Amino acid sequence: MFRFGSALNSAFVVSAIGMSVSAFASYPNYSDSAVYVGGDQVVYQGDVYRAKWWTQYEPPVSENPTGVWEYVGANVPPSEPPIEPPIYLPPESAPAYDDSKVYVAGDRVYYESSIYEAKWWTQGEAPNAENGTGVWDHKGDGSDGGDGSTPPPEDSDNGIIGQNPDGSYIMSAEFLANKEAELTDSPEFDAVRASIATRDNAIVEAVRPGAAGNPENVRRVEEMIDQSKWDYLFPERDAAYTYENFLKAIAKFEGFCATYTDERAAESDAICAKSLAVMFAHFTQETGAHNPHSPNEEWRQGLYFVREAGCGDDPNSCGYNSECAVDNWQTQAWPCGTTPEGHYVKYFGRGAKQLSYHYNYGPFSDFIFNDVKVLLEDPEQVADSWLNLASAIFFFVYPQPPKPSMLHVIDGTWQPTEQDIAEKRVPGFGVTTMIINGGIECTEEQEKPQSVNRIKYYRGHAAALSVEIPADEQLGCAGMKPFRNQGDTGFGLYWENDWSYVADNPEGASFACKIVSGYQTAHTTLKEGDYAKCVQEYYGVTVE
Repeated sequence: MFRFGSALNSAFVVSAIGMSVSAFASYPNYSDSAVYVGGDQVVYQGDVYRAKWWTQYEPPVSENPTGVWEYVGANVPPSEPPIEPPIYLPPESAPAYDDSKVYVAGDRVYYESSIYEAKWWTQGEAPNAENGTGVWDHKGDGSDGGDGSTPPPEDSDNGIIGQNPDGSYIMSAEFLANKEAELTDSPEFDAVRASIATRDNAIVEAVRPGAAGNPENVRRVEEMIDQSKWDYLFPERDAAYTYENFLKAIAKFEGFCATYTDERAAESDAICAKSLAVMFAHFTQETGAHNPHSPNEEWRQGLYFVREAGCGDDPNSCGYNSECAVDNWQTQAWPCGTTPEGHYVKYFGRGAKQLSYHYNYGPFSDFIFNDVKVLLEDPEQVADSWLNLASAIFFFVYPQPPKPSMLHVIDGTWQPTEQDIAEKRVPGFGVTTMIINGGIECTEEQEKPQSVNRIKYYRGHAAALSVEIPADEQLGCAGMKPFRNQGDTGFGLYWENDWSYVADNPEGASFACKIVSGYQTAHTTLKEGDYAKCVQEYYGVTVE
């Protein structure tokens, strides 16, 4: 649940929505000898299931122990056959039939107010000849709809404005843009868009410590943390985590440590300081030295690693990238780069949050550069540039529905429902641990060692940044249940095919996509234009 107000005084961003399958899907039957990756769909005992991540051997049943399989829908045909409206093609879309001409497969002709297409070689056989060989395929009537369109039903509004000679449809770009805006018009989407807003990289690259032209949120952070403070907080950091890179990472995200324009405006500094303390605590757990013999307290040993331990350019290191060789929608959307020697580039953990796997590097690259290939071809940028810290802030501000972003937990945008409260998900540091790694650290009644560490590090960074921790703030996550969908909130990160059967549409198809949460697709609701790309992918339409 989202709300707009403050929760700071009181508490201080690849389960899913089921989709009905209304036609026989061309999915393979499940095989326990096959390897499946996130997004793969299979038929098992008459139902369709989708894998959330890599799996083998575990059958897709509703009570699968790891939760890797999600139920999509019954693999059954629609209850009634689709209604196919007449197709209208203009006479000028094909030459008039000539009885003396030789036609081959694919040739089209106009004959007696209709368009026909030859299936194979023919001569002298009229398209509607009695006792014909069946060589001609009727493609549409040419006597109406002279613009070549397939007129939708009188009251239908499906965005179809015409039809191509190959039978595919043409949809209105304006219609699709308006549909995208309509589906994402809500306070939830507005709040997320504001929190993940970014600046142009040219502005980011111009940031320097103490520069008068630094963005407002950067100047706010500089007042709290200068170079000497940065050195004190992270004395054992890798050399790549420079103070300047830290400020540039802040600059990229307009919504991080920003000035609020509602009733939280007076708390902007406090929300910023708490955000930094929470984020630094998680840095320290994820990439800290954890050295009990160091002269520095453990909470000050963060950012020690910039690359995953034991990983490097050696193609045999780390065991990553087996997924790159799989031909699926993920490798098509985020194609793995290769080295000059022909090996796949390694997508091991890099940066303060240890960004890993091509299906995370690709979307992050798209977010930063509007180009998925930049980091897929050169993932080292996440280690040796300001992206080493920006990747962690990205994870901090970006939601993972049904999980809110950590920023929205801290600034009060997210408020728990009754079910959240009953399952111990309440505002505070503990729920941010659930967001990061709840499946491993928050599944037992006793606090796991990792969670205990995070609490210790949070206390240290909070004290260093003068952040008061309320006595009633829930710091741990023991016994906390994972986030789960609580009805259709209308918010989700991804577009998915809308499998609905629409009787008035050609072939009963919806020619639409819908919002889903809980699993990743190639198209995000937070990138303008991705709705049209989703419709194009599933329906093969031309957008004009």
